[in-house]
Amino acid sequence: MNTCNECEHLTLSMELMADQIKNIAQRLDRKSIKKTIEYIMGADSIFIMGAGRSGLVGKAFAMRLMHLGFTSYVVGESTTPAVHKNDVVIAISGSGETRSVSDLGRIAKDIGATLITVTSNKDSTLGHISDATLEIHGRSKEDAGGYLERHMRGEYSHLTPLGTSFEISSLVFLDALVAELIFITGASEADLKSRHAKLE
Repeated sequence: MNTCNECEHLTLSMELMADQIKNIAQRLDRKSIKKTIEYIMGADSIFIMGAGRSGLVGKAFAMRLMHLGFTSYVVGESTTPAVHKNDVVIAISGSGETRSVSDLGRIAKDIGATLITVTSNKDSTLGHISDATLEIHGRSKEDAGGYLERHMRGEYSHLTPLGTSFEISSLVFLDALVAELIFITGASEADLKSRHAKLE
């Protein structure tokens, strides 16, 4: 078993993620971001969905939207109401092909809701049916020739596992989107704290 001497794998992974986030920030599609903000500002309610760790990122984003005073829900929770025409549904999927999420995306579109997708693959099923696609450039766990293939061949490298690159990047991006919404709405720290959970 290997031991952690200088823990270089840890620091190299953190540096990799930091470099990835800087690269993503430089390549963002500002038009898609502006369109997304317009949709969010005009929505009756905002529904967030994602599978696995992307779903956890979605929950964090939904909570921040609630802190800002938006009506937000996480798809799949027992208290989440039905989606309506004037609502916005935000899907988070690195591949853009996650079956459960893309199926729900189609349902949202059938209802007449606005669909926004956060993904690494804008040329995906979700990317093609969305009203706005926020592309987070990088590696998802399904990437051909990616992490899993290299490890099966024994070609170990200092990479973060599976979809971590997308998930961390999308979390940082969505928190930055919240910062933009704070500026647009003029919300104060006191406003956010007033909506923070008290029963913890």
